[in-house]
Amino acid sequence: MSESITYKNAPVSYRKTGNGPWIIWLHGFMESVEIWNEFAALLEKEFSVLMIDLPGHGRSGLSGDVNSIPGMTDVVMAVAGYEGLEQFVVCGHSLGGYVALDLASRFPDKVKGIALLHSHAAPDDEQAKENRRRMINIVKLNHTGFIRQFIADLFAEENKERLAAAIEILGNRATSTSAKAIVATLEGMRERTGSLDFLIETTLPVLFVAGRNDSRMPYNKIMAQAMLGRNVQVQLLDNVGHMGFMEAPDKIFPVLRDFFRRCLNP
Repeated sequence: MSESITYKNAPVSYRKTGNGPWIIWLHGFMESVEIWNEFAALLEKEFSVLMIDLPGHGRSGLSGDVNSIPGMTDVVMAVAGYEGLEQFVVCGHSLGGYVALDLASRFPDKVKGIALLHSHAAPDDEQAKENRRRMINIVKLNHTGFIRQFIADLFAEENKERLAAAIEILGNRATSTSAKAIVATLEGMRERTGSLDFLIETTLPVLFVAGRNDSRMPYNKIMAQAMLGRNVQVQLLDNVGHMGFMEAPDKIFPVLRDFFRRCLNP
């Protein structure tokens, strides 16, 4: 069942379940808390799980024309504070990983570990910024068409037929994301400064999960960044695109669970 708080005059929707030390789960671009339902059910006997709809996504509202990464971090910390979380592991997919890294860099005393699913620490380069600009123009012309194509392209080609029903559900959920929220979030990702310095300096445990067939987040970029960290673990998945927790959950879940145990039950 969803709960909510109000932050800067906008609703923030979230779900919590389980019993034990806390994990905060942050979804990706045009996703929502529903993306974590299966993993939350597997974890709730051992951990408490807090899943938050980021601003402009799911049932959460949006404040302003730019959905910045620091602004999303502030929303996450507002919910965590309201629920009384003292320390936690933060796990983020793609966009959620950007927020997870920003949160850990700003509130290192709160964070016990960082799991990054198909995400990375660098800011957009010039080509990536230009790609975001093009996406913004497409969204303004054809909001629904952009969503359908974007969601399908997140999956490795060899998994699309097998996961056709799940892709359809994901696309249907994503259509609730307004054009304004999509544009604001693309702007926020385009202007982010990244967290490479933090990744290099932190001694917090960091887990990268990457797919060899990820067209959105090339695995070689993630592997290069992983080499910079001091306490980094990497899971590289064959035949997986940008949605490994849907494309290969049986491979990802045990690694995530063991990482959470290592961070929260040392």
